[in-house]
Amino acid sequence: MTGVLRALCGLAVVLVSAWLPSRSVATPPKIAILAYHRFSAGAVTNAMTVRTSTFRWQLDYLTRHGYPIVSLSSLVTDLRGGAAPPSHAVVITVDDGHTSVFSEMLPVVREYGIPVTLFVYPSAISNASYALTWPQLEALRQTGLVDVQSHTWWHPNFKTEKRRLSPDAYRAFATKQLTASRTILRERLGVSADIVAWPFGIFDEELMGIARESGYVAGLTLDRRLLTGGDDLMALPRFLVTEHAQGAAFAAMLPRDDR
Repeated sequence: MTGVLRALCGLAVVLVSAWLPSRSVATPPKIAILAYHRFSAGAVTNAMTVRTSTFRWQLDYLTRHGYPIVSLSSLVTDLRGGAAPPSHAVVITVDDGHTSVFSEMLPVVREYGIPVTLFVYPSAISNASYALTWPQLEALRQTGLVDVQSHTWWHPNFKTEKRRLSPDAYRAFATKQLTASRTILRERLGVSADIVAWPFGIFDEELMGIARESGYVAGLTLDRRLLTGGDDLMALPRFLVTEHAQGAAFAAMLPRDDR
């Protein structure tokens, strides 16, 4: 009798399971978002500069190891729509709009045919000696490889501004930083910038809320970790890439190649 009861119980489990909806728990793909700033054909003079030869080596490494390089906009679209981004993908971003983006980075990007997202603060464009000009920025955009997005209006330190301003004045200041950048980029380049790279990687709940109200759908930090799912779209993590990101140091920024 005991054996019969066990058999009946087993059959019941099978029948109940058949009626229950199946639930597959998918492991979120790990994505590496890399953040560059400046490029140099010669010596590296500051911590934010990567030699062009190093950048080329990094892209070659990604290519040889089969890492798909996808655009940030497509990644954000997937995340917003609940679609699964390509597994082990890598996203290339560049902050500030330094002139070396045009002279050094662009030829390499064209050679590899990869998408890049460039975050600029419009106050510097055609004004600061180190910055791109508007014609250069338009030429970059016309390649079809470079997406221009917002790095706020003039790259403020939001922590400093929050300390010195009243709550209402700070909110007005932050709103202006986020909206002016979008407006200027739309007027000068015809782009609808809806992704922001937080200056110095500084953000908080208030800033994320203001960004959403200002028309942004995503924001990027400098959290030095992989995107693994569950991250707030307004706080997507990035790795800051320096000249030291070679060999094992560069590989450590990437999803493990265990496919």
